Amino acid sequence: MMYDGDDIEKPRRILTEIPLLPLRDVVVFPHMIVPLFVGRERSIAALESAMKDEKGIFMVAQKSAQKDDPDEEDIYSIGTIGIIIQLLRLPDGTVKVLVEGKKRGIIREYLPSDDFFLVRAEELAEYDHAVERVKIEALIRSIRESFETYAKMTKKVHLEMVGAIASIEDASKLADVVIAQINAKLEDKQKILEICDVPERMEAIYELMLSEIEILQVEEKIKRRVKKQMEKTQKDYYLNEQMRAIQKEMGEKDEFRNEIAELEKRLKQKKLSEEAHKKVKQEIKKMQMMAPMSAEATVVRNYIDWLLDMPWAEKTENKYTLKESEAILEEDHYGLKPVKERIIEYLAVQTLIKKNKGPILCLVGPPGVGKTSIAKSVARATNRKFVRFSLGGVRDEAEIRGHRRTYIGAMPGKIVQLLKKAGTNNPVFCLDEVDKLSSDFRGDPSSALLEVLDPEQNNAFNDNYLEVDYDLSDIMFITTANVLQTIPAPLQDRMEVIRLAGYTEPEKLNIAKRFLVTKEMEANGLKKEDVFFTDGSLLTIIRQYTREAGVRNLEREIASICRKVAKKIVEDGGKKRIRISSKSVQGYLSVPKFRHGETEGRDEVGLAIGLAWTEVGGELLAIEVSIMQGTGKLTLTGKLGDVMQESAQAALTYVRARASQFGLPEGFYKETDIHVHVPEGAIPKDGPSAGITMATSIASAFMRRKVRGDLAMTGEITLRGRVLPIGGLKEKLLAAHRGDIRKVIIPKDNEKDLADVPANVLKNLEIILVDHVDEVLKIALLPREEVKEPEVLAGGAAMVPARNVLSDSTQVPLQS
Repeated sequence: MMYDGDDIEKPRRILTEIPLLPLRDVVVFPHMIVPLFVGRERSIAALESAMKDEKGIFMVAQKSAQKDDPDEEDIYSIGTIGIIIQLLRLPDGTVKVLVEGKKRGIIREYLPSDDFFLVRAEELAEYDHAVERVKIEALIRSIRESFETYAKMTKKVHLEMVGAIASIEDASKLADVVIAQINAKLEDKQKILEICDVPERMEAIYELMLSEIEILQVEEKIKRRVKKQMEKTQKDYYLNEQMRAIQKEMGEKDEFRNEIAELEKRLKQKKLSEEAHKKVKQEIKKMQMMAPMSAEATVVRNYIDWLLDMPWAEKTENKYTLKESEAILEEDHYGLKPVKERIIEYLAVQTLIKKNKGPILCLVGPPGVGKTSIAKSVARATNRKFVRFSLGGVRDEAEIRGHRRTYIGAMPGKIVQLLKKAGTNNPVFCLDEVDKLSSDFRGDPSSALLEVLDPEQNNAFNDNYLEVDYDLSDIMFITTANVLQTIPAPLQDRMEVIRLAGYTEPEKLNIAKRFLVTKEMEANGLKKEDVFFTDGSLLTIIRQYTREAGVRNLEREIASICRKVAKKIVEDGGKKRIRISSKSVQGYLSVPKFRHGETEGRDEVGLAIGLAWTEVGGELLAIEVSIMQGTGKLTLTGKLGDVMQESAQAALTYVRARASQFGLPEGFYKETDIHVHVPEGAIPKDGPSAGITMATSIASAFMRRKVRGDLAMTGEITLRGRVLPIGGLKEKLLAAHRGDIRKVIIPKDNEKDLADVPANVLKNLEIILVDHVDEVLKIALLPREEVKEPEVLAGGAAMVPARNVLSDSTQVPLQS
């Protein structure tokens, strides 16, 4: 029976005026001794008044513990009337008080008081019906047994308390002592305090105690389940397992199971190879046995994601006809016929057979000729995705083949990563700068590429991270390089090498008109009505401001003019169209950087023009010879390599061996020092193809016969005077064409290579084929004239148009 307001029977005791102590988060029961810490001023004043008048204290719980200054409405009406056993003032101003509850009481009236709550209260009588003695006895036993169980499980109740409760015979006291020991909510304890009917109160306590025991049993069950896995895990694993156990008891969904179900669903929908499908299935099964937050589970999950994200069967189909693809290639690039023909051939074969292995091409040529951009164009023409991987400076094998999963932070190699990015298994894959790979203690990337670029092996490429075979045979690999010498021979053997020579002057002019001018005008916000480039202006830029095989510098110079035009338009308001002519180019680009078509021009003794090959195209190479009185010493200068020095010695030996035919006295060389110099001495030079040029210069110096100034030559010499074939003929003839050379002597065995030279170049050059140095000397040397003492030639470097005469910052090794 609970008391509430006027329902209480007429009291049998006199109302008492008593100070009230509001309590936060605690309910004091009769027969309960409890220490309290009091800090509120009004509460301290109430305690002091109670001590002074020895009236006792009325302890009532607050409805809300958060309220520091409660009103009458914030305090329950029923509490416990108690006495103060001890009161102690603490240094911080608070009070520690030990109180004992005596009787239940109810607030009848709040009395006026400024310092503390003063109320008129009365004691509540308890009801213990004699007819219910049997029921009370049964409840006493049940409560004792349950309390003993509760004390064992909670481990927060002293064993002495269990013994003390067993000795209490009074039902009302037993109930109040037991409820004081149970960890229950404040509201539940307050309800029990308000029950004056003893059997009813005991039933409520018994029911509450059973509920708490059940909760403790669940907690113990959770702890046992977690403890079994605790030995193998860390603290975070323990917390996670505890959460899982709680979720299992509450019947909530398991997110980890949903994640695994999602992976299984993706596996069913994804088309993988048989090996990969089996591997993913195994890894999902392994993942199910792991804790979701463990490090191993994260590694396995990442691995499964990589396998499921790879494009095992996704392909793009070519939607263009052969003519449309060819038109796209022509639209994007001018020239580069060998590459275009090879791609069209591949597409033609693909239309005839369903399964055609992707070609593996290696485009070799000087910088700026469009190797990388033609790869992009190939992707557009074949309706494929384009991915690019720059190999310059790559020195770790794992960049190609990936890391093994045993390493922390392991990742697949770049081949697999870029395929995932592309989303298809047949993209155009550009491996840029393949000639600039290096190696160190971490492995040799070029060796790892052997499997990638081998048509017979790459259908089962095995990345160290994926650990399953992946088919790369549908990929169209296009590698680019400036030179072949630095590419290992086994890697060269796996690629189809297509050489791209430098552009001729007409080709550069066409590229500038069709592509570069339009591109730079758009980039600088210019329209057709704003500026116009004449053919003469473009030729002036090509001849006097660039010296390259490609068109990169040409594009930069055009961009420079466009920027200056844009500035002029903004300043002048763009009233009229600006015309860029050959005469106005210098006003935009300042002083010309190169002298176009200027050789020494004059026929000179001891000076011959050779042809050299470099990474950026062909170059003219002047070779000077000076003789003077001495002891027969040969001096070679101009930063010549070993092969070129040997060519000079072979040339001198040939001239000495043919001295009688050349009309030279016996022993002519014994009292003469010979100095061979190749100008632009800061630039390394090497190769055997300057042999006939050196022989011609040496013979000219000794015979005092001039060499034709409009003639260039290239060819390797033997001791018997034979002229052997050389490489890079196309680039060398392009250099001769640029340098305004009229005649070129080449080895007869190189006649077949003339087919690769553009017709407009051959039209302006007279090609002379020779197979012996005697033929070279007949053509190159002019009839003898009266010549004074042998002159020391000077200024040889100035006559060579193959270099920037204003700056020697660009130093590209020459291969003669």
